[in-house]
Amino acid sequence: MNALPSKCPICGGELHITRIHCRDCDTTIESRFVAASFAQLTAEQLSFVETFVRCEGKITRMEVELGLSYPTIRNRLHEVIRALGYEPGASEDGVGLSDDDRQKILENLDQGLISAERAMQLLKERGG
Repeated sequence: MNALPSKCPICGGELHITRIHCRDCDTTIESRFVAASFAQLTAEQLSFVETFVRCEGKITRMEVELGLSYPTIRNRLHEVIRALGYEPGASEDGVGLSDDDRQKILENLDQGLISAERAMQLLKERGG
């Protein structure tokens, strides 16, 4: 069975579901249907989401299962978040540390540019 495309292969426009069919009783229903949010994700993104759920959202477990680094997993998660129409790191109240700022602190720690104590201090000071 093929995945439901979300973009027209000819012009790139948004596709709309207008017909569904039951193979068992040969019933066809025509209307304008709304696709589920996850229908717009690619097969790779859906696989990532499935792994994320299976790992209970724990990135450390995903690192082991997928054999990928923390930054790679965060980037893929951000791709999924954007594909669903949201902006990663955007807090609802506008307060706190953005995911990008938190990532920069962790990268600086990983590269030895700051100490673990300084990283913890920055995360606490900025609400992360």
